[in-house]
Amino acid sequence: MKDQNFTASIIVDKSPDEVFDAINNVRGWWMGEISGDTDKLGAEFTYQYKDIHRSKQKITEFVQGKKVVWHVIDSYISFVEDKEEWDGTDMVFEITPKSDKTEVRFTHDGLTPSVACYKECAPAWTMLIQDSLRGLIINGKGVPFDE
Repeated sequence: MKDQNFTASIIVDKSPDEVFDAINNVRGWWMGEISGDTDKLGAEFTYQYKDIHRSKQKITEFVQGKKVVWHVIDSYISFVEDKEEWDGTDMVFEITPKSDKTEVRFTHDGLTPSVACYKECAPAWTMLIQDSLRGLIINGKGVPFDE
């Protein structure tokens, strides 16, 4: 179990459709520059944060109110030896109703403790999901707009 994929979860007092819409408003919660469409099956978008990190994602699953999957088709991480270690990984958002609330379970499939950027990437994902995405869902404002 030592090499499990990174996961983070939140439970919010919003509908699955509201959560789905917030996830796909990537510019609202993932700090950095986003170019391309982030809200339809087959779309590709690029994320870039300064000269530190860049990745290009393709939306490979897009099920209203239930699930979104981004497949990383190209990446660059400046602070690790294998600059392209995110290539071929998947970012999975699973949306599940929980009584009158909704759970979001995020998994970065391929981001495990054996991957060089895990020490930096895991806390960044935790903040993005548990603080920024949660803020966007609940208050309509993610961390990127607080900078």
